Amino acid sequence: MPGLELVVLLGVTVLAGNVLARRLGVAPPVVLLALGVLVGLVPAVSQTQLPPEVVLLIFLPVLLYWESLTTSSREIRSNLRGIVLMSTVLVILTAWAVAAAGHALGLPWGPAWVLGAAVAPTDATAVGALARALPRRQVTVLRAESLINDGTALVIFGLAVGLTVGEEHLTVPHVGALFLLAYGGGAAVGVAVAWVNMNLRRRLQDPLLGNLVMILAPFTAYLLAELIHASGVLAVVVSGLIMAQVAPRLIRAEHRRQALAFWPLATFLINATLFVLVGVELQYALRHMSRPDLEDALVAIGVVSVVLVAVRFAFLFGSAYLLRAIDRRPEQRLRRMSDRARVVSGFAGFRGAVSLAVALSVPEILDSGAPFPDRDFIVFVTSGVIVVTLVVQGLLLPGVVRWARLPRDTSVEEEEILAETTAAEEALRALPRLAAELGTSPNVAQWLRQEYEGQLAAARARGAGTDGDPALVHNRHYNELRLALIAHKRATVVRLRDEQRIDDTVLRRLQTTLDYEEVRLAGSEDVE
Repeated sequence: MPGLELVVLLGVTVLAGNVLARRLGVAPPVVLLALGVLVGLVPAVSQTQLPPEVVLLIFLPVLLYWESLTTSSREIRSNLRGIVLMSTVLVILTAWAVAAAGHALGLPWGPAWVLGAAVAPTDATAVGALARALPRRQVTVLRAESLINDGTALVIFGLAVGLTVGEEHLTVPHVGALFLLAYGGGAAVGVAVAWVNMNLRRRLQDPLLGNLVMILAPFTAYLLAELIHASGVLAVVVSGLIMAQVAPRLIRAEHRRQALAFWPLATFLINATLFVLVGVELQYALRHMSRPDLEDALVAIGVVSVVLVAVRFAFLFGSAYLLRAIDRRPEQRLRRMSDRARVVSGFAGFRGAVSLAVALSVPEILDSGAPFPDRDFIVFVTSGVIVVTLVVQGLLLPGVVRWARLPRDTSVEEEEILAETTAAEEALRALPRLAAELGTSPNVAQWLRQEYEGQLAAARARGAGTDGDPALVHNRHYNELRLALIAHKRATVVRLRDEQRIDDTVLRRLQTTLDYEEVRLAGSEDVE
């Protein structure tokens, strides 16, 4: 299919899938997968093969970088031990268990390990899309696990493919060196790219150039890491986590406002498109299999899906009770997760586009010139497992969350109110000094004091949970009147343009100012 037609078809599918998902009350990835299967029936699309480099080199760095920038570094540090265990030990155990199951179903050990490596890592984008109802700590652990475990899976995948095609020799020092290079090299590249990024952003005044550097950062980190055979995934994640820490002090407001307008839309489109393409790829793999192979593959999809869930549950509960027996420090007891919460984490182990990209990366021929054994089988089973985990677990997860009766996580709201009140209090204390330094007139200083005191009173009332507090009522009336006046001003400016008394350029400038003010006021309304 020509590129333009494919772009339009994917865009329409993404739009229809999200609208339909909202009406049905189903997670969007589930609907997008189903529509992807239907789109795969279109003759022109049915011949479209998704190149693995599209996911690994174009889609994945952007998604991983944004996930890293928006993940809580504090929660990662607090739960680092569990995250490291889940992104390394759990991945290795999962790959081994799937390989053993695949071998029992008739796969040679090399292809069986390739299949295990493909389906072992969870997917950051799928976790982000399907686990939003969970407490912050749980979501952070799941996202951090899925951000890091790709590096472990890709090392296992490289070894399995190398052994199958005859390029690798399995020895303990060699495997250790590969893991050291993947993690150490990837982290080093991530630090280097973040350092360059920081220095460029500090010097660039133009927000367009600054955000161009931001867009280039994940691709540069991934590319440099891959060039030295390190983990591109880890390089992107480390770079993003560093920038998440330094950006609030480093990035100018205009840069940040422009980035927040671009990145959510870009990641939404890429994420949704990937789920559609997984459904399309499932159709493609289906057509390239004989009936006996298809029957075996369907059995394998069921077996592998069960193995994935069983290993994840066994590891989550087994490692937790083992660590409890070893580490009895009081601070660790306070951070223990309940068994019900652990069940929820077990059901949140979704597979996604990374698994598909890994499966598609399997070479087509061996060094001997013979076809890579069971390549189509691996691609089809991987695609089927992705569908099963997203659809079955995605549909079950809301019910499991309700069953778990997890306590409502109010920490974000509490910390937001703390930040608002503290910032307003310190601003009021600094106001006389700043007004004197700037030579501000007393009337202006008094007007600002009244405005900040009103904001502080409203923040304190929200913290106390008193919806009928006079400060909240005053703030709500103030915002409603301001929004009404903004709408009136906008209508006046548009009328002046229609009467040809002002140019469209002037209209756009004034409209931009009014839009920023409206978004700010509407945001404060949503907080209440």
